[in-house]
Amino acid sequence: MITIKEAITKQELKDFIKFSFTLYKDNPNWIPPLINDELAGFDKNENPAFENAEAYFYLAYRDGKIVGKLAAIINWQEVNEQQKSKVRFGWFDVIDDIEVTKALLEKVYELGRKHNLEHVEGPMGFSNLDKVGILTEGYDQMGTAITWYNNAYYVDHLTQLGFEIEKKFIESIFSFNNVDPALFMKASALVKKRYKLRVLPLTTTAQIIPWVDKMFDLFNSSYARLSSFVAVSDRQKEYFKKKYIGLINPEYIKFIVDENDTLISFSIVMPDFAPALKKANGSLFPFGFYHLLRARKHSKGVAFYLIGVLPEYQNKGVTAIVFEEYFNVFSKNKIEQCIRTPELEENHAIHNLWKNFDPKVHKKRATFIKNL
Repeated sequence: MITIKEAITKQELKDFIKFSFTLYKDNPNWIPPLINDELAGFDKNENPAFENAEAYFYLAYRDGKIVGKLAAIINWQEVNEQQKSKVRFGWFDVIDDIEVTKALLEKVYELGRKHNLEHVEGPMGFSNLDKVGILTEGYDQMGTAITWYNNAYYVDHLTQLGFEIEKKFIESIFSFNNVDPALFMKASALVKKRYKLRVLPLTTTAQIIPWVDKMFDLFNSSYARLSSFVAVSDRQKEYFKKKYIGLINPEYIKFIVDENDTLISFSIVMPDFAPALKKANGSLFPFGFYHLLRARKHSKGVAFYLIGVLPEYQNKGVTAIVFEEYFNVFSKNKIEQCIRTPELEENHAIHNLWKNFDPKVHKKRATFIKNL
């Protein structure tokens, strides 16, 4: 018999998080999150996403043993402002038993019907800055710090339960050793001169922090046209500033401004933390912090996390400046591999940025939808 229980206490939420550690303990491609980091994200008093969202965390038990989990989520900003009548599910992990999946999803359906919502979609988090999608290809590839991993049977479970693919995402890699700087060096100089642009010479986290709010404003402008986009709030800006900016090498964050010092483009590249998180195994202590700090300084892989360009400067070659900056930094740091984190398959503007770097799609993922 399957029993579903809401995880409310700190210990229950820890059990919720640690179930994935048990499920994937022998899988070399699953990347464990930091347990305390996950707990903080589930804390309604700490995570500003709860200003516009409500979430319930459920555990499935059989014979006293945890066999599955998921979060049922409503992003009220999405429902009320974008008129998307949707209940979400996320943080979904389950053994290969469709009855467990079915029982967990019933809690999502209940929440959606309670508020007269029309459909359910997932997996996805509270906002656009959370992890998204079920892996549909690339199970033999190592995950990243900002993606969920899953077994192949997840797709089968959802399909059998009447779900269909809603949004598709691709993930790609390319070798830095194959990058030809001639593709963007000349264009970078021309674009800088034509539009009177320059790269801010910021070398410390303290210098970067004052620009982060402007960066998120630009992020909101850059991605507003995408169908799935929900704007980042002021409190979320502060939260992500505190949570992530200190982890990133200052030289991996680039800001481009015009002659009036108006921010017109930004980009964030993160060191590849996946191997370090694997070694940390969910904890910063006693050695997890050391592994992450070492990866921050010495990782030979990087992940392109975010890039944004003001709409009026899109398609004007601004990214050539970005590529020149990163080419110089990556050359100095002896970077070998570049990873592109999930990008919507429909976002052709982003895909076109990379066409000259010979990227190889090595993973695909999707969100799944079902009418209630």
